Amino acid sequence: MKNSNEVNMAENRIKDEEVAKHTIKDSIFTNLFQDKKYLIQLYRTLHPEDTEVTEEELSDITIHNIMTNDVYNDVGFMVGEKLLILTEAQATWTENIAVRILIYLMVTYQDYIRKTKQNVYRSKKIKLPRPELYVVYTGDRKERTEYISLADEFFGGQDAFLDAKVKVLYGSDEGDIISQYVAFTKVYDEQRRLHGRTRKTVTETIRICKDKNVLKDYLEEREKEVENIMLAMYDEKEILLEYIESERYEAARGEAKEAATQMLKDGQLSVEQIAKYFSNLTVEDVKKLQEELLQSV
Repeated sequence: MKNSNEVNMAENRIKDEEVAKHTIKDSIFTNLFQDKKYLIQLYRTLHPEDTEVTEEELSDITIHNIMTNDVYNDVGFMVGEKLLILTEAQATWTENIAVRILIYLMVTYQDYIRKTKQNVYRSKKIKLPRPELYVVYTGDRKERTEYISLADEFFGGQDAFLDAKVKVLYGSDEGDIISQYVAFTKVYDEQRRLHGRTRKTVTETIRICKDKNVLKDYLEEREKEVENIMLAMYDEKEILLEYIESERYEAARGEAKEAATQMLKDGQLSVEQIAKYFSNLTVEDVKKLQEELLQSV
């Protein structure tokens, strides 16, 4: 049986995990653009001039969490063999995104070179798709920088042999898929402030967004799936916290039983009197302890 200190430490670890885990907003972002119906809307928002591209020309190149160093990104895709787009959703502002996306790019290039059977160690120049790097920023920020530059942020803006420019997308009021996603995150944040990390926050977010025509098709087509994605985090924590409460209760009963046993040994109080000292022990519990004590003599 765990003691109360171990139970408290377990509860603190769970609270820490809640901060460390990927947010609901990240999960929805990834799930949304796994569907080419919405992925092509993302591409057309980024490239409204390209009206000829079809869903069939889009191929997923998202880096999933299957590597030993845990490199992964939210969304990556190619348009034919010409364009490589890496997109990350970010609720907290950080210049480190330039470093992370550069890592995504290098890992993606490595995979592309392998799949196209090219060899960087030969003299013949290899072919690479042109990259575009984006971050969708959903937090509140007065200063809206258009780009985050690796050279500017990490090398003092000096001419550098290495640079990566990440375009920051904030959404607008035009109703495009990026703006709808950003609006979805704002509704979720508002509901979380009102109701905390509860099921009501999830259901209200979905209801309000459908009423406001924010990701309405996606939410109506996949409402149960979206609920499951958003609630999975809560369900896991509810189970763990219930387990912790159970462990805490059992630990407290264990300590009470030890104290009651010692009081029985002292012989100064009756079973009924001892039971009154403990809110988590009944007279029957103390009688059972007394029987066990007599059997051990």
